Amino acid sequence: MSQKPKILVTSAAGHVGMAAIRELLRADFPVRAFVRSRDARATALERAGAELFVGDIRDYRDLERSLDGVERAFHNPPFSQNTVYDSTIFAVAAEAARLEVVALMGAWNLTVSHPSIHQRGHWIAHNIYRWMPSVDVVHLAPGLFAFPYFLGLPAVAHFGQLMAPFGEGLNAPPSNEDIANVVAAILIEPREHVGRSYRPTGPRLLSPHDVAETFAKILGRKVRYKNVSFRVFQRAAIALGLPTEQVAHMRYYSEEVRNGVYEKSAPTDHVAQVTGRDPEDFETTARRYIANPSLIMPDFSIGSRASALAMLFRMMLARPVDLEQWERERGYPLISNATLAHQCDRWAAASEEAEINIVPQQSSVTRLSLASA
Repeated sequence: MSQKPKILVTSAAGHVGMAAIRELLRADFPVRAFVRSRDARATALERAGAELFVGDIRDYRDLERSLDGVERAFHNPPFSQNTVYDSTIFAVAAEAARLEVVALMGAWNLTVSHPSIHQRGHWIAHNIYRWMPSVDVVHLAPGLFAFPYFLGLPAVAHFGQLMAPFGEGLNAPPSNEDIANVVAAILIEPREHVGRSYRPTGPRLLSPHDVAETFAKILGRKVRYKNVSFRVFQRAAIALGLPTEQVAHMRYYSEEVRNGVYEKSAPTDHVAQVTGRDPEDFETTARRYIANPSLIMPDFSIGSRASALAMLFRMMLARPVDLEQWERERGYPLISNATLAHQCDRWAAASEEAEINIVPQQSSVTRLSLASA
């Protein structure tokens, strides 16, 4: 029996990365986990059987060393304004290492004219990866994840209020674990997936009121959804300690939720298509996350009523940032007449196509096709 190929996972200490590594280890694949530091999450991966590589994902020398002996990879670029750099430098290293295949994380709402440099960066990166002459690529474009609905969980649990800037927008939120299962299945047997772009979602469209009802069922109390302005959400994000660069992008995503971007051609059957298993419903995800809040964020806690009141007090004191000015001051490559996904005719047309998940590869002869010859 031939030895199974070693797989590198970047952003390995993140929720999707950790879950993908555990799934790959269960399938007896050797996995190298690229982490920034040897913290508790990294140590947990090591105990599970992963080989740790501690380094800087933006340093080519570290990338080169991390890919030594690796044949396949999942690259999940950090959430930042440097997405083009983070993705391109990995592509250069992957090509130099002559990888068989890379599973590349992207997003549902990618357009060339998106006001978020993070989303435009993903769009540019996914096109760059199509040019790779010898490395096959599988593209991932999940919808809005389930975990943002849990960020206000202390207020939900203690005050019965689900507050979010989502209007009446619908979404079929996939769990971190389902996305990770798609990644693992692709890397375990990539041949039939090469050149495809998968858009994993949950099994059905939910309104924020549906989410509130699910929380009420699990927590055994009345929960009501309250639509709030993004300014209120920003105050809460500051109180939670979320980085400003993430909040700056989230203002666009919330507007896209309100305008139906995540319900366009959703739900998909891509989780079942790739893994052979139906995606879990939101209630199943919610029960797991509520039982273990660290699945939402590493130090997240529902806490006591007193701590929830303290959180509300911090929120009231938080001073929202002028996000447009904040981006200009940091030299973001902002563009005129930017369009969100629902304002982009090209994105809307692509989302309505019957077969939207094929991304042509430039290379006609690849390591995977040679291996199967």
